[in-house]
Amino acid sequence: MFGFDKRQHTPENGVVSTIPAAPAAQPLATPLDSNPAQPQRLSIVLFSGTVDKLMAASILATGAAAMGMDVELFLTTWGLMAFRKDDYKTNTRVSADFADYAPVMLEQMQAKKVPSWMDNLLGAKEIGNVHVAACSMTLELYGLQLSDLEPIVDEVTGVATFMEQAQASQVTLFI
Repeated sequence: MFGFDKRQHTPENGVVSTIPAAPAAQPLATPLDSNPAQPQRLSIVLFSGTVDKLMAASILATGAAAMGMDVELFLTTWGLMAFRKDDYKTNTRVSADFADYAPVMLEQMQAKKVPSWMDNLLGAKEIGNVHVAACSMTLELYGLQLSDLEPIVDEVTGVATFMEQAQASQVTLFI
């Protein structure tokens, strides 16, 4: 039916299956079991500077840190600009696709006393190994220095260094 029926109907009114027998189920290997001596790693390229995406990145980083994973956050372009000193206190930008929802979202977050994305990241750093690096090229482009950013940013690094570290990650996200 609808192109999904893999059986062949024969003139003798019998049905012959063309689907090969499935192999025996094999247990799935989970990355967390692969090498318990080496911590698992989550790498996030944080490109966006909108509150909705910053919040998502902070929640993912916190969850990974709580699971004992190392977290590498690489700030670039608008994601880096969101880490300028005190910017998070006044940033109310939301992704353009959902701009209509921004006032309601921000109002609900305030009413429910939802911690800011920055508070989430600070909490993640308290519970686990979370490293925040600023893209050197983006800093140069905007004429910024490490001292212009929030103290949560650990260092300035280049793309090649981040890529080398991300190769060891079990999960890499672009937000």
